[in-house]
Amino acid sequence: MNASRFTPIHSSLLMAVLAAPPILLAQEIVEVTGRDRPMDPAFEEVYRVGVFEGESWEMFASVGHVAFDVEGNLYIFDGTTGPVLSGGMRLMRGGEVRVIVFDAAGRFLTEFGSSGGGPGEFNQPMGYAVLRDGTVVVSDVGHRAYQLFDSSGEFLRMVRAGDGSDVVAIPAHDIQPDPRGGAVFARGGGRAIVMGAGGAAAPPTSRPVLRVVLDGGAASADTVAEGWLPQQTDLEDLATGAVPAELRAALRGMTMPTVFEPRLLLGVLSDGGIVHSDSSAYALKVTPPGARNVTRIIRRPFDAEPVTDAVREAYEEVTATARRELGGTGSRRLMLVGAAEGNNPRPEATFDLEDRFYHEIPVLRDLATTWEGRIWVQRSGEEADSDGPIDVLTAEGVYVGTYATGATVMPDAFGPDGLAAFIESDEFDVARVVVRKLPTPVR
Repeated sequence: MNASRFTPIHSSLLMAVLAAPPILLAQEIVEVTGRDRPMDPAFEEVYRVGVFEGESWEMFASVGHVAFDVEGNLYIFDGTTGPVLSGGMRLMRGGEVRVIVFDAAGRFLTEFGSSGGGPGEFNQPMGYAVLRDGTVVVSDVGHRAYQLFDSSGEFLRMVRAGDGSDVVAIPAHDIQPDPRGGAVFARGGGRAIVMGAGGAAAPPTSRPVLRVVLDGGAASADTVAEGWLPQQTDLEDLATGAVPAELRAALRGMTMPTVFEPRLLLGVLSDGGIVHSDSSAYALKVTPPGARNVTRIIRRPFDAEPVTDAVREAYEEVTATARRELGGTGSRRLMLVGAAEGNNPRPEATFDLEDRFYHEIPVLRDLATTWEGRIWVQRSGEEADSDGPIDVLTAEGVYVGTYATGATVMPDAFGPDGLAAFIESDEFDVARVVVRKLPTPVR
């Protein structure tokens, strides 16, 4: 292993280096070598599931999420994604979703899930997680609740979002399980949906990471980290004309991100701590369990690439093709129409959604954590909006090695004993899931 240099640093210097405003206490900075140590992805295949024709439980529509429990059972959430468009963009959907469970040898155990408005039925499911004991958690926007099932698919209970000032957002994106049980982690702020919270939300000032406790009948949440939020454009500022007063309140808090804006990347560590990245720099921020402040930052000396005119043109060409595949006319305008009241005309407002770009391409594109505490991070590729090498590190900042660009994709789920699941498709675009076992150093 490479020796790393540890240096205490304060918030003023962090802000200068990372261009991120949160106020932080003194932290440990781990500087990792910039020279890659190549690794061979010698992953042993355990089993694969998913066929073109067969039993219903082995024919998948569109696998969008997979997860393991402590026994090594694999949970496949089928029907959660739509078709792939140009540039690899995939449409998300929350319609007919089912959960299919296989044991550690790939044998079918059970399947469950159906759409509807009752308890245990899915009504716009958006986020999926499996706790270590096999409890399945689904964040259901339509129900304004988290729905819990046991490993056999038996409905356990519905944990409501709450009301008034105690409301907890039901995320319209993936959630991650707390390895200690009884809770999930979710990204909060402007990327979550709150329905019936008693008024429009104020514009977000950060991207918080929430630990949502699911023990009772109503969810409760604590902020465990504050991710930096790049400057946003209020949707009202993009209006092509005057916005009727009837619509103005509904727009409060709605913003438009820029293209290539640094995403909030999040991973949950084996002890219940978290690691996140929130800027365009190579900076992994580690927060231990029970804390709120970042105590360690792991860095590698890679710089973000500037967004040039050529990068903008290439991106716009790809997105234009995707719009045509959807049958669009090429217009990037949004029209909001309010409810009719009596004989009055329905209020309308039109917004110009012309692409607006961040000034640089973030170094990191993806982040995931293993059950044994390794951090996998994917860097950007040579082309804008492409995948590059994958680094593997520990939460202490020890650099394990790097998989070269194209050597492997990021696993879609990690499990016990080095298990990893990969969502793939064959030459006929038939969805399948391949489970492989990782070598010890990268588990």
